[in-house]
Amino acid sequence: MRAISRRRFLQLSAMTGGALLVGNAADQVLGLTHERLVAHAAEPIKIGILDPLSSPYKTSSIHDVHGANVAVDRFNKRGGVLGRPVVLLDADDASNPDTAIKAATKFIQDDRVDVLMGTFNADCALVVSELAKKENKLFMVTGSHLPELTGAACDSHTFVFMPNASMMAQAVAPHLVKAYGSRWYMLTTSSLDGKAMAQAMVTAGQVHGAEFVGEALMPFGATDFTAAWTTAKDKRPTLVVLNLYGWDLVHALKDYSKLGLAKDKIGVGGMIAGEQIGRPLGYADNAGIWGLIWDPKVNTEGSRQFIRGVVDKYNHTPTSRCYLGYAAMTQILEAIQRAGSTDATALIKALEGYEFDGLKEGRSYFQASNHQHVQDVLVGEAYGKELGLGHYKILATVPGDSLVAAVDPAACRL
Repeated sequence: MRAISRRRFLQLSAMTGGALLVGNAADQVLGLTHERLVAHAAEPIKIGILDPLSSPYKTSSIHDVHGANVAVDRFNKRGGVLGRPVVLLDADDASNPDTAIKAATKFIQDDRVDVLMGTFNADCALVVSELAKKENKLFMVTGSHLPELTGAACDSHTFVFMPNASMMAQAVAPHLVKAYGSRWYMLTTSSLDGKAMAQAMVTAGQVHGAEFVGEALMPFGATDFTAAWTTAKDKRPTLVVLNLYGWDLVHALKDYSKLGLAKDKIGVGGMIAGEQIGRPLGYADNAGIWGLIWDPKVNTEGSRQFIRGVVDKYNHTPTSRCYLGYAAMTQILEAIQRAGSTDATALIKALEGYEFDGLKEGRSYFQASNHQHVQDVLVGEAYGKELGLGHYKILATVPGDSLVAAVDPAACRL
């Protein structure tokens, strides 16, 4: 209960017949409904979020936490969930599966969280997925794009909010061919994430006639891409596809700009970028055509409400990572409300096949057969200056239903 002045105390005492601030009248003057009082007295619902806050993927991983916090605030202001307050606990997985499993284990055994969410690295998502099933906890993957999470490595307890690599690549590939031509070279981070990106881009590119003339593998966390760009230039590509993310992508784009490769008619682009890349990059160096998970120019009521929440709490326009944290947390808490429980089995049932407001123009739903979030994928062209809200010109909004393949029962058995 918030502190009040002596004058306010006397006013309230008079209203309640001299009682010491008890009963509904005092609660109403203080702005506290009965449900909110119950929520703040009850055992909290705990959500544990894991993110790479100290790795090359840290460009905006804190924004995943920011978005989740805005969603938590929204529910708590309405009285919590099931009459209980919601608490978000966060931990750094450092893009390391051993660190991720230790943090997730602590969440479950020591902090007694009800649900796990987060991760970006594929390796981290896979090990946490296994642990969540073993410990009977729902796990909502917010950032990893590994297709196997809803394919060969699918799991009854894991739902994937992020569009997978295949969905992202299919959306952007025809726009890359149209803008830059079909002679493609790739710079790929030598990790499971990079491999997934490269496979998806090759498959999608070949459908549209792309010819791949080479690939350079870069260590995760590389900061100097000068030699790789020089090698790429020698192959005379019309486009260099960057299968990179986080600071890796930022450094690669800085070197692309520094070397003036756009003047050599070498385009750049790839599966995923967004405000979370543009901001640390510096917009003068931002370039290319990219798949986008979300953009602040998405003009729906849910999207506008989300933007207002982030601006009010953190004083910045949301990034795609903010979107993932906010929208995924919203679906977790709404599922708990529908299920009337935090029990994993009940939550799985509440989420499977469920259609919801994904803060985009098209449909959003979780496929019951593999737990993939089907959603719009945006395609944007990076601008070196602000373009309304954000720094990407939206070229297309590709419906999720056109991007998901039929689920192979032999590949995914929940």
